[in-house]
Amino acid sequence: MIEITAKLIRGPVYFSGEIVECLVTFSNPPNPNHQISQSHSDSFENLAWASAQVHCQCSTNGKVVLTEKLNSTARLAAINANTTFVPWQQDSGHVILNTKSKILFCDLRLLPGESKTYIYRESIPNDAPPSYRGQAVKYSYKITIGTQRVNSAIKLLRVPFRVLSLSELPEVTICNDSVDLSPNNPFMESQHRETPLDISLQTLQNLTARRTPNFYNITNNRGRVVRFCLFKNSYKLGEDIVGTFDFSNATVSCAQVSVALQSEEHVCEEYRRGKNSNVTLISYNKHHEMCLGLKYSQLILPIPLHVTPDFKTDLVALNWRLHFEFVTTPKLVEMPNENTATWHGPSSLDVETMIWDLPLHIYPTTTPPNTAQQTKYSIII
Repeated sequence: MIEITAKLIRGPVYFSGEIVECLVTFSNPPNPNHQISQSHSDSFENLAWASAQVHCQCSTNGKVVLTEKLNSTARLAAINANTTFVPWQQDSGHVILNTKSKILFCDLRLLPGESKTYIYRESIPNDAPPSYRGQAVKYSYKITIGTQRVNSAIKLLRVPFRVLSLSELPEVTICNDSVDLSPNNPFMESQHRETPLDISLQTLQNLTARRTPNFYNITNNRGRVVRFCLFKNSYKLGEDIVGTFDFSNATVSCAQVSVALQSEEHVCEEYRRGKNSNVTLISYNKHHEMCLGLKYSQLILPIPLHVTPDFKTDLVALNWRLHFEFVTTPKLVEMPNENTATWHGPSSLDVETMIWDLPLHIYPTTTPPNTAQQTKYSIII
């Protein structure tokens, strides 16, 4: 009996272009005290080989996506698909990304109580799609460790992990002339050169830290309802969306406001089943407030860490928006002033609902939440 344990060194979340590292340990548990081997060779456990590779599986909902067309489309075919143990053979869907298989060892022999550990490293392509679990499409990443005894079936250990794509960031041109033309001092340590990943993360930080308040005068056919201010339009996972409502100059009374963070899943028309299919909307955190009589109010809406930021592939695109619902009254409700001793609210109100959507951008966080998920997996063969 051999126990195989795999552990992600730096947690379960990685950026595209980053190197994923996994410790793979093969252990031969000690024999029970009452068991006595018949010969010296009986005490060994043998494995013929072990290898590992990364692949991304794309699963689709046949009610929304033309799955049969995907099967015949070379665009979604995996690169380097001919490998020894075909790690995706038990999964449904299509392989859209597949790295070359790396051999960990050949002919491993372990005594009782002995173990051997190997490090598997693989770079995630820069253009890799992000991990995503939608209504129509799902992208999932796994490291698969395959091993085999002589004349036995291949055994697979799967290690899932999450990928955050940086390919949606705007391109930034970096000039390194100042570094190349600087005096060469042999007694000084060489300066650290920024990697493409460092540049992407710096671009992400600059993009989401920039505050550019935008004001929106929201009106209906009767007049102004509210003036809304959103302090910025680009956010990271885990941030709070902060905005303010100004009802002081409204000509239409607003009794209630609701704001929901929504994702929009768009399936490419080429692969969409039914040309009139609507966009799939999913609501997350929601802000709800009774605002009759208020002059000012604020919006604080946290962005969950588990959602997928904006991205687009040949098959699907994901966008984000704020969905507003304003419950207004046809007539302006008179509110009490400082000279009014008592005030009784209206017993009934004629109301109507107004809907407004505001697009925004959500990007990956610069500090992925690597501590909240499992990173260790094992199998016994």
